[in-house]
Amino acid sequence: MRIVTIAGFIVCGILMAALVLQSRRDGSRLAPFGSLLDVVMADRAARLTILLFWWWLGWHFLVTPPSP
Repeated sequence: MRIVTIAGFIVCGILMAALVLQSRRDGSRLAPFGSLLDVVMADRAARLTILLFWWWLGWHFLVTPPSP
């Protein structure tokens, strides 16, 4: 099962790299990641949503529970 998980992360990484390379080609219909972030971050509600998502992620996965 561990190998399947690792393989899944590797496949996701390869697909992300392929999307980045595809978006940088001339005439591509995909927007570069920086341009996408410019559009998303222009909206206050989207910024707040992203902030809350990162807070939730950090709270649930990066905070260690107190020891008894």
